[in-house]
Amino acid sequence: MEEIQNFYSSIDSDTLKKVYYCMIKEKNGSGIIPIIISSGPWLFLLFSNQLQDFLFKDGSLLWVAFSIIYISILSISVFLHFHERSWSFVHIEIIQEILHDRKGIREKA
Repeated sequence: MEEIQNFYSSIDSDTLKKVYYCMIKEKNGSGIIPIIISSGPWLFLLFSNQLQDFLFKDGSLLWVAFSIIYISILSISVFLHFHERSWSFVHIEIIQEILHDRKGIREKA
């Protein structure tokens, strides 16, 4: 955290504001992952008959592999979504604090 604070402190206020806006965009843009996750089951629903025929054909255990892969991808996506969102929130808070402190110093001068 200290490295992040030191890095942002070394940047001038105008550039830091631009970084701040990019971080807000990043935080809001990470919402695309849940959209992709929620649209996946709808795609499977469209092709459910074909998918069932393929996965359960002749007593095959292919459905086990499919389920493991699907749940793994789903879990990784959810983890990445919240991980990226939390880091962008941390960066936003640090930048806001630095800009607020700089504004206070300017007003005192």
